Amino acid sequence: MPPQSQARLSVWIRIGLVAAFAAAAPSFAAGPSPSGAQEATVNTPTDPYLWLEDVGGDRALAWVRERNAAAEAELASTPQFKQLKGDIREILDSDAKIPAVEKIGPHYYNFWKDKQHERGLWRRTTLDEYRKPNPKWETVIDLDALNKAEGENWVWHGANCLKPTDRSQAPERCLIALSRGGADADVTREFDLTTKQWIKDGFFRPEAKGGTDWIDRDNVYVYTDFGAGSMTESGYPRVVKQWRRGTPLAQAKTVYEGKPDDMYIAAGHDDTPGFERDFVSRTLAFYNDELYLRTADGTLKKVDAPNSANKSVHKEWLVLELREPYTAGGKTYPAGSLIAAKFDDFMAGKREFTTLFEPDEHSSLSSFTWTKSHLVLNVLEDVKNRLRVLTPKSEGEWARSEFTGAPTFGTIGVDDVDADESDAVWLTVTDYLTPSTLSIATIGEQPEVLKTMPTFFDASKHEIAQHFATSKDGTKVPYFIVKPKGLKLDGTTPTLLYGYGGFEISLTPGYSGSVGKGWLEKGGVYAVANIRGGGEYGPRWHQAALKQNRHKAYEDFAAVARDLIDRKITSPEHLGIQGGSNGGLLTGNMLTQYPELFGAVVVQVPLLDMQRYHKMLAGASWMAEYGNPDTDDWKFIQTFSPYHLFDAKKDYPPTLFMTSTRDDRVHPGHARKMMAKMHEAKKDVRYYENIEGGHGGSANNAQAAHMSALAFTFLWNALNDPS
Repeated sequence: MPPQSQARLSVWIRIGLVAAFAAAAPSFAAGPSPSGAQEATVNTPTDPYLWLEDVGGDRALAWVRERNAAAEAELASTPQFKQLKGDIREILDSDAKIPAVEKIGPHYYNFWKDKQHERGLWRRTTLDEYRKPNPKWETVIDLDALNKAEGENWVWHGANCLKPTDRSQAPERCLIALSRGGADADVTREFDLTTKQWIKDGFFRPEAKGGTDWIDRDNVYVYTDFGAGSMTESGYPRVVKQWRRGTPLAQAKTVYEGKPDDMYIAAGHDDTPGFERDFVSRTLAFYNDELYLRTADGTLKKVDAPNSANKSVHKEWLVLELREPYTAGGKTYPAGSLIAAKFDDFMAGKREFTTLFEPDEHSSLSSFTWTKSHLVLNVLEDVKNRLRVLTPKSEGEWARSEFTGAPTFGTIGVDDVDADESDAVWLTVTDYLTPSTLSIATIGEQPEVLKTMPTFFDASKHEIAQHFATSKDGTKVPYFIVKPKGLKLDGTTPTLLYGYGGFEISLTPGYSGSVGKGWLEKGGVYAVANIRGGGEYGPRWHQAALKQNRHKAYEDFAAVARDLIDRKITSPEHLGIQGGSNGGLLTGNMLTQYPELFGAVVVQVPLLDMQRYHKMLAGASWMAEYGNPDTDDWKFIQTFSPYHLFDAKKDYPPTLFMTSTRDDRVHPGHARKMMAKMHEAKKDVRYYENIEGGHGGSANNAQAAHMSALAFTFLWNALNDPS
């Protein structure tokens, strides 16, 4: 969903990029690594597999098709596979799933995919209708019909609708983002909500990474590929312009131009009544950005807060979520704190803040959400959500209260319904065994349950537990397990361990019909590790595993694996692991550094060649996380580069690599080259590359079901018959 306040531009761009990087989920010391892996040899231009980086090359695609055919023949030919694929497809296509909605004017909009609508419908209804078990929906855009009419393979990337000055009126115009095949690059097209037609000669942004945002009916901000030199080294926009209706894009007026080594430049308009403002965001790297207020004469005035802080502006308030200690007004605020000041006072040079949240050893701020009159904090306490309500007072103080009717179990998600107009929020509650519930709650009143997801698997025989493993340096690392009740602790249970450990992304309990059907119902144990690099304990948890300390994330994951083994829940030959994107780098390092701990490994849309990652697609944008291999950083990066740590003389567990040709974020060459190297060394390895799908791996439910079934089938076969 687009943000309610475009003033949070720098925040939502960063969060969007980080979240997208993690979207593949169902998620260093220099010298030899602590696990004893050999020091890597620098990758040279003589790498025999460089040709596999030619994404659409005939030779490379022929290789892909050959590998796909072999994987299909091994995994997809049995009746059991076909049954599982059908079951997962049925879950993904279910009409009984909760249709998540976004309030746009008087209507509530939802994007929906099912068996009859593989690419999806953008549709709308009223709140009264939505309360019914079977709401009546009005189709606004039928993406399958659009694809058929245009001979395209569009994938939905979202809608940004212009709010009318009179908020009692319905919006008329939207900017619709569409992607070919699920890639990050997309187009923006203008759409008329009243006629449900595309606007002829309306705003149109050609295919590229970037975006467009409304200023008013006749003006937009556009940040995109304007030609040579207009994109950053990370492949994102470095120029933002103001574009007036009826004029060529080439004549749009430059608002701000960043540097080539910046990450992302953008701009947005805050249309909050009485607080209309324009902002420019300059993202230098992950968790390193600058925010500028654009004044009426077009000049930019920097919001002089720390680059590392998440900066957001809501009405009269500037709110900073600190990632490092910050001293202001004679007081030092610790990292992980949320502090607030009057925006106009701050811009005038005053540095008087109120602490809204301060972390401790067991807690961190997961998120915060504004309503018309309140601020709702979503806090993680040992990876369990708790909600708190803060209310600003006229004298500058904030009243604090508990959230009325807040659930006492499971993962809680909270988001505003309409921060300009109401104090209502959406509440979603779930855990590994409990289907998601959606409620609407007005602050101070009991929540009203609107929707409950159906049960997709028999959870009555399982239970959830949380344990803490001890990592190599003594750090306690939490992890969740879902196991059969009365599990016999003899080390023979097939167990799947999932992890991510990067970009301050937290893994909290959530219901997955696919995991339930593909793993739990068969009697398997499912575990999720909350390792360092993630955000479960705030910035400190993330920063503990950056760059030269990356090995700590891998030590944490290995510690969880050993704890599962020591508890006799499973044993190495029955323990499998899975991870995607940064989690693919994690499982790649588990494969090469800790092969003795695992019986099967699934590596999805991964980074693996860390000597070249920054030269492929969006890789340069992640150097704040991993380091720059063109500098002395390579001394520690090589200790977590699976492509270089692979040793043809060593034994490795059975492995499955999965990626997508259309992934324009993490280059498929990582998985291709690693597969080729292992295959040539005659290791037990297989490979599947979906032709569509982008970084998420699939473009529709059929593809998602197929890839999930491949992974579960491979893991179950390997861990039940570890011969």
